[in-house]
Amino acid sequence: MLLILLGVLILHLIILILLIVSTAASAWSVGGDRSTDLWYSCMTTNGGYHCKPASNEDWIQAVQALMILSLLFCFFSLIAFLYQLFRLVKGGRFFFTAIFQILASLFVMCGAIIYTVMCPDDGSGVQFGYAYVLAWVAFPLCLISGLIYIVLRKKE
Repeated sequence: MLLILLGVLILHLIILILLIVSTAASAWSVGGDRSTDLWYSCMTTNGGYHCKPASNEDWIQAVQALMILSLLFCFFSLIAFLYQLFRLVKGGRFFFTAIFQILASLFVMCGAIIYTVMCPDDGSGVQFGYAYVLAWVAFPLCLISGLIYIVLRKKE
């Protein structure tokens, strides 16, 4: 039982790290001499690296909010898991933790979908970057983790 709990905790920490990196990294879309993330759009010109804030469009602000919410809910589910691990009665299930984790997965999925649909394609060969891929990797892991918490029972 200890190994299962340790495995679930490590999976949860990996998901949290993936969400932090995908939210903060500057590679949601890359191409040529520019990279764009949720917060800045950067270009390399004349040997210099110049960044400007992301656009004030509603869709990018929605993606920012959803990624931050997914990060917060994943963190809160980790705190809830640790609390329930020591306070939950024998045989109880980690429903509260599971709900937070599934909500986190839904938020990251919605944010990635909005970014996929609304990301401007100006024909300059811009591709999705590693932070975008990390967000999509975090989504199923987060969902699987939430489902594991539903099934998991506390034993002595």
